Amino acid sequence: MNTVSTPIDRRTILRGAGVSLALPFMEALNASPIPQQKKRMVFVNIALGLHVPNIIPTAAGREYEITPYLKLLEAHRDNLTVISGVSNPEVGGGHDSYKSFLTTAPHPNSAGFRNTISIDQYAASKLGSETRFASLAMSSSGPGLSWSRNGVEVPAETRPSQIFQKLFLTGKPEEQSQQLRRIKDGKSVLDSVLDKSKDLSRRLSGRDREKLDQYFEAVREAERRLAKAEDWQQKPKPQVDRKPIVDIPDSLKIIERMRLKYEVMHLALETDSTRFITYNQTGMNSVPVIPGIEVDYHNLSHHGLDPEKIRQLTIVETAIIQEFATFIDKLATSKEEEGSLLDHTMVMLGSNLGNASSHDTRSLPIVLAGGGFKHGQHLAFDRSNNAPLPNLYVSMLQRLGLETDSFGTGKSTMTGLELA
Repeated sequence: MNTVSTPIDRRTILRGAGVSLALPFMEALNASPIPQQKKRMVFVNIALGLHVPNIIPTAAGREYEITPYLKLLEAHRDNLTVISGVSNPEVGGGHDSYKSFLTTAPHPNSAGFRNTISIDQYAASKLGSETRFASLAMSSSGPGLSWSRNGVEVPAETRPSQIFQKLFLTGKPEEQSQQLRRIKDGKSVLDSVLDKSKDLSRRLSGRDREKLDQYFEAVREAERRLAKAEDWQQKPKPQVDRKPIVDIPDSLKIIERMRLKYEVMHLALETDSTRFITYNQTGMNSVPVIPGIEVDYHNLSHHGLDPEKIRQLTIVETAIIQEFATFIDKLATSKEEEGSLLDHTMVMLGSNLGNASSHDTRSLPIVLAGGGFKHGQHLAFDRSNNAPLPNLYVSMLQRLGLETDSFGTGKSTMTGLELA
């Protein structure tokens, strides 16, 4: 008689003579592991805000009306949640609030401000070893959104061509050998620094020793990154059906430049080169090359309810949301096991400013798409007594499979946001 072997459940219990005995861990029990579904996070910040009446509905729940900006995302209505009435507690500071957008650290404009780790870097520290790059920090220009465990800004990539090269282009053999030598040289330098620092540590006490311990941790983190880089340097990079990206030098073409960044973000996720991406669209003090725009973008964001400025601002922001919608379209049509990239990627679009015209950091406009939540609703919290935005971050971290009940100033998951 033919027999078919089946995997033994790790929770198998032997029963007999009225006794139940749970089996210990054995290799046979782990012979056919269930593959873990890749889970990802992307954060996009529009630093000059979004005109709230154009994006946030007036009605809460699932029967909310489609606003002008949400019209661009209507095809994905059932796979996104609009969130209003949320903010980071004790985070003011106007434009400086971008520093705390993903960290939740209070008072980013204070003299003694010290940042904390951003959600993407926290996730990358736990799960980033599974991909060639633990995370990818991007910006249109200037600073990004990612911060290390020690509150140090993670340098943001601003040139899509360089990101594409890092992700997909393999240099000549001599260039690869030179890169390996640089990695090894970096490790030897760090070894020397640690040895000398340990000698110094014995002569310090109190706050100085604490500062040095933080420095030690930063060096150890650098060592871990170098070791990972050395390992991945031996493996071939993924191949993509796309010619190398050529940067657009004209900084006024913000939409075209944004389009290239979204393209490289999509490729990075599709090839599983990284699973955690941040992108800060910083804005500009110039007139962008967009038909119908005659006033500089920053000035438009400070519209003071001037109808003409709001009209032009709407044109700019509509173009910005359209690029985001195209990115979501690509994720939704990129198929993988058990669904699409969007099904397994949490994408948050928002702004560190609720009302950019007055530098208000309350009632931030937030849209969360994909990632396996019960979407299709407008979660409307009190716009005067805001709910904590970091509670959303707790929900997202738990969706990644991380066992945590808090992040930053967030102490619970977001009320009303449930898993699908």
